[in-house]
Amino acid sequence: TAFAETVGRQMARLLPDDADMLVPVPLHRWRLWSRGFNQAALISAALTRVSGVANDPMLLRRVKATPPLRAMGAKARARAVAGVFRVIDPKAQLRRKSVVLIDDIYTSGATTDGCTAALLRAGAAKVTILCWARVLDSAD
Repeated sequence: TAFAETVGRQMARLLPDDADMLVPVPLHRWRLWSRGFNQAALISAALTRVSGVANDPMLLRRVKATPPLRAMGAKARARAVAGVFRVIDPKAQLRRKSVVLIDDIYTSGATTDGCTAALLRAGAAKVTILCWARVLDSAD
C-alpha cells in the first residue's frame, strides 16, 4: 500500500492524452475483505490525484470469485475469468469514453481481456491498459 503514490506518479507520464476515466481492475469482495485493500484501486486513486482524470473504482465488478491465478497457465487463466467482470451500473456514462484500465501486474492478459470486454460491451469507445509490472513469457 505504501507504494501506490509512487506508482501513480510514475504511471502518470504514460497516461494517454485522451483519457476520460480511470477504472481499476476489481477484486472479488471476499478477496478484498481478506486482503484489506485493492492494489489496483490504490494506484488508480493516486493516479487521479496526480493527473486529475476521473477515477471510478466501483464501475467494474468481479461478480464471481476465482481461484488464485498465479499458478495457472494462460489458457486456464482465461477460462477462470471468463464472464467474471461486469459493469454494474447500466447507466454508466461510458458511451464514447476513453477508459484507462489500471492494474498492478499483467501476466497473461486474461484479467485485462475480461475487464476490457466488459467495458467495451458497456459502451466504452476505447480501453487502454496501464500496469506497473508485466510478467514476461519465457518465450519472450
